[in-house]
Amino acid sequence: MGDVAGAVAEAGAEAYPRIVATLIRVTGDWTLAEDCAQEALATALERWPRDGVPANPGGWLMTAARNRAVDVLRRASVERRKLRELARLTDPEPASPKAEGDVVDDRLRLIFTCCHPALALEARVALTLRTVAGVPTADIARAFLVTESTMTRRLTRAKTKIATAGIPYQVPTGPALVERLPGVLAVLYLLFTRGYDADGEPAFAAEAIRLARLLDRLMPDQPEVAALLALFLLHESRRAARRDADGNLLALDVQDRSRWDHAAIAEGRSLLDRAGDGQYVLQARIALCHATAPTAADTDWPAIAGWYDQLARLRPTPVIQLNRAVAHGFAYGPTAGLRLLAEARAGGALDRYPPALTAEAEFTARTGNPVRAAALFRAAAALVKSAAERRALLKRADDLTAGGP
Repeated sequence: MGDVAGAVAEAGAEAYPRIVATLIRVTGDWTLAEDCAQEALATALERWPRDGVPANPGGWLMTAARNRAVDVLRRASVERRKLRELARLTDPEPASPKAEGDVVDDRLRLIFTCCHPALALEARVALTLRTVAGVPTADIARAFLVTESTMTRRLTRAKTKIATAGIPYQVPTGPALVERLPGVLAVLYLLFTRGYDADGEPAFAAEAIRLARLLDRLMPDQPEVAALLALFLLHESRRAARRDADGNLLALDVQDRSRWDHAAIAEGRSLLDRAGDGQYVLQARIALCHATAPTAADTDWPAIAGWYDQLARLRPTPVIQLNRAVAHGFAYGPTAGLRLLAEARAGGALDRYPPALTAEAEFTARTGNPVRAAALFRAAAALVKSAAERRALLKRADDLTAGGP
C-alpha cells in the first residue's frame, strides 16, 4: 500500500496542475476543477491497490477527473455546449505531441490568469502556488505567516474576483503580452525567493524553476524569460554548499565551490548567451560572475559594480541601491561602500532592513572598527526572522569581539 500511495503522490504532483488547468479552460469553474482533481486522487488511492498502478498514471487521473466533471455538470444541468466540450477531451493514454502542447498551453493560460494585474501581488503569488504549482493551502499559509483558514478565504476572494471581473483565461498577445509578462516574471521571482531564503521551502524554488522553464519553452523570443530562468539556476546551483555540517549558513566567500552544481551553472551561462537587455539579464550576469569565479578572491567585483550601476539606473529601488553599495565596497574599498550605503539609506526605507545593517557592519569592520561592527551585526541579528541567519550574524559579532577575522 505504501508503494501505491507513493505512486499516487508522484503522479498527482505532476498531473494535478495539468488537470486543473485543462478543466478550468473547459468549464470556467475553478472550484469544480480543483474538486475533480482532488477526487481523482482519492479514487486512485481506492482503486490502484486493487487494480494495480496504470501504465500512464497521469492519463488515468486526467480521465478520472474529466469523468467526474462530466457527472457533476450533467447533474447540475449545465448547458450542453460545456458537456460537448468535455466529451471532446481525448483520453491522454497515450498522449500525442499535439495533446502535450495543448496541455502546456493550458498551464501558460493559467499562469497569466493567476498573475493578472487586477489581483494584489500576494494574491497572485498564493493563487499561482495553489492552482499552478499544486502547493497545499496549509503550506502556502505558513509561507505567508497566516492561518490556513485565512489563506483559504484569500484564495476564494481571488478566484471570485477573476470570475466577477471577467478576467480572461488566456495568454495575452501583442502589446498586452509585453504589458503583462513583467507581472508574471515578478511573481515567479518572488516565488523563487521564498524558496531560497535561509529558512525558505526548497519546493517553492523548484516550482519557480519549473514554471520558468515552461515559460521559456513557450516564449523563446522573450530574453527576460531566459534571463530569469538563468538567474534561478545560478542561485540554486549553490544550495548544497550554503550550510555546514551543523546546518549553519555559510557566506558565499567561504563556501566549498566544488559542491556547486556546475551543470546548472553551464545551463545558466547558455541561457544568457541568447538574452538581451533588462533587469533580470543584469542580475543573471552578476550571478554568473559569482558562479564562475574559481575562488572568492577571483571575483570580478568591478564588473559586478558596473552591472549594479546599470541596474540602479534601470530600477533605482532601495534594495538595488544597497546591493550597488556592497558591490562598490568590495570593488573599490569599504569607504566607497559606506558612502554609497549612506546614500541608499537616506530615505529611511532601509533603516530596519537587516542586510543594510549587515553591509554597514562588514565595511565598518574592514575600516578597523571591530567594536562598532560587532554592535551592528548584533543589531541586524535582532531584526532577522531566520534562526540560521541570526546564528550566523551573532557568530560574526563574536568573532570580531574575540579578535577574529
